Amino acid sequence: MPFVILSEDNGIFCLNFVKIPLMVDLHTHSNISDGDMSPALLVKQAVKQGLRAIALTDHDTIEGLESARTEAGKENFHFIPGIELSINWTGSKSTPGLGPGGEFHLLGLGINSPSSGFIDAVGKLSRRREARNREILERMHELSIEATWEDLLAISGGHSMGRPHFANLLIKRKIVKNIRQAFARYLCVGMPLYVPKEGLVFEEAVALIRESGGIPVLAHPISLYVAWGRLPDLIKLLKDMGLMGLEAWHPATKPGPCSRLESLGKTLGLYITEGSDYHGSARPDRKLGYSGKGRKIDDAILEAIPELEKR
Repeated sequence: MPFVILSEDNGIFCLNFVKIPLMVDLHTHSNISDGDMSPALLVKQAVKQGLRAIALTDHDTIEGLESARTEAGKENFHFIPGIELSINWTGSKSTPGLGPGGEFHLLGLGINSPSSGFIDAVGKLSRRREARNREILERMHELSIEATWEDLLAISGGHSMGRPHFANLLIKRKIVKNIRQAFARYLCVGMPLYVPKEGLVFEEAVALIRESGGIPVLAHPISLYVAWGRLPDLIKLLKDMGLMGLEAWHPATKPGPCSRLESLGKTLGLYITEGSDYHGSARPDRKLGYSGKGRKIDDAILEAIPELEKR
């Protein structure tokens, strides 16, 4: 965004246009999933901190988008409706054996007109999530950990429940000291309370995002746990199946690999995005508007994506 500086040179006054570096954030969460701010409060916080735009990308739900959009309208703030979808990926008929062993999350940015198919799919994910949560609860009972469904609803605020809410319950019961310990001992892969999450097939998710006006972006690619030697081929295959963007910069990834991901994405002709993956006090290490320690997310990232820059 330019502003004007009036300068004087030998009696001649000149108008100079200078770009103010503004910040954006293309990956945030509210208390509708596993953040701790309401969607409206999240927008207010972004405005307070001087950001120009944010995308709300709650896990497998769009329940908070309307509230955030309404608040953004009051503030004349650029709001990008989004979602973070869970993806099942163990390879497909066209790419057997190339599925990652880690978590595969797909951002849908710019979900301005959710299709009926998109809404149905999100509803299906919600039902799967509840079934998974009830199984985790049963496993807690098998470990003689006191917990009820009502306890979890109180912690989640009645919204989309996930593993961080179980972690908070373990903290409340003084079984662990913090969220990191809860995951390491109970909730991560291979631990007693881990239950695999069933998501959408990649091709289906991409089609649903695009028919809803959005662009599909691979979130935090390092979480795929794919070796660097195989990652370029995998991401190229995903692009061939409809992937449009790569979240190259993310606070969970060190600057060196982030820079490498950015180069890879640009080589493949993908949009490059950055996000804080902001959750509020639940993840105090992640700051709104920063994709890493001290690295501000410049609005040039948004300006390079015409589908999101237009309002």
